[in-house]
Amino acid sequence: MKVIRDKEYVNRYHFDMRNFKMEEEHGTPKTQYNVEFHLVEKNMEEQSTTIILVLHFMNVQETFVVSGAVSQQIKLTDGVVNEPSELSDEDKRMLALPLFDMVNRLTYEVTEVAFDAPGIDLGEVR
Repeated sequence: MKVIRDKEYVNRYHFDMRNFKMEEEHGTPKTQYNVEFHLVEKNMEEQSTTIILVLHFMNVQETFVVSGAVSQQIKLTDGVVNEPSELSDEDKRMLALPLFDMVNRLTYEVTEVAFDAPGIDLGEVR
């Protein structure tokens, strides 16, 4: 699969210390990741497809929670995709990988500043 990628875009990123008293009343947040694939353009002449990927995330750690959304526009240049369901799970993971890496990078940098210590690596969250 030939892919041309635009830069990743941070739509929003939020860091919160956990409030356990509030969690007792409202429930404990759950880690979740959801990748959306939005078909933007199908070009039959060029045999290409432009897709915007959006990763919505919430990652719950022992002392903090990060949440937000990051996105990236990509162009597949080796054929037309009519529906995201035509992409294999492996292809979807490969296409979304830079978005997961961006969340990990942001979290590492923010926790390094917030805790005045080495940043926290979320590990493989794909």
